[in-house]
Amino acid sequence: MTTVAQLRKAALALPEVEEGTHFGMVAFSVRGKGFASVAKDGRVQLHLPDHEAEAAVAAHPSGERLVRMGTPIGFCVPLADIGGKELNALVRAAWFGRAPKRLAASLANAEASAGGPGVDLPAGIGRPATQALLGAGLATLEQVGRRTEAELLALHGVGPKAVGILAQALEERGLTFRN
Repeated sequence: MTTVAQLRKAALALPEVEEGTHFGMVAFSVRGKGFASVAKDGRVQLHLPDHEAEAAVAAHPSGERLVRMGTPIGFCVPLADIGGKELNALVRAAWFGRAPKRLAASLANAEASAGGPGVDLPAGIGRPATQALLGAGLATLEQVGRRTEAELLALHGVGPKAVGILAQALEERGLTFRN
């Protein structure tokens, strides 16, 4: 079972996401285009491409196609009926479907270059933390050091273990987190 807080963390970990409201619902958008919201009845609504929405309906019996004015636009499911990992994947798919092409390509390239040139994040932090940091535009320890521990922990995928490893790596280079 997932919560609105988990949805919020997953959505806000993606680049240029803003939280607001839409018809009284908690809503998330990227450059003004909504991609996820939560209705007052606890159903998460995700704007997804048709193939993603069909797969989601097949995987989640309590979910259904989201239709506006006769046109299918995505998928909705009760938050209580979906796991955190599945929700994260659907939120990412919705973001990629609504984000401008250059912004989406930028995130995809950053994630693909993890461990590539210009990226000096310690491998021990794990893939989820690495992807979260790259998605936030943090590819080097110097860039990580410009953030507070709380800011890093707010990124979905970055936990206390990753922050500890980052702190040790920063210390080895004579750097620290911002206070």
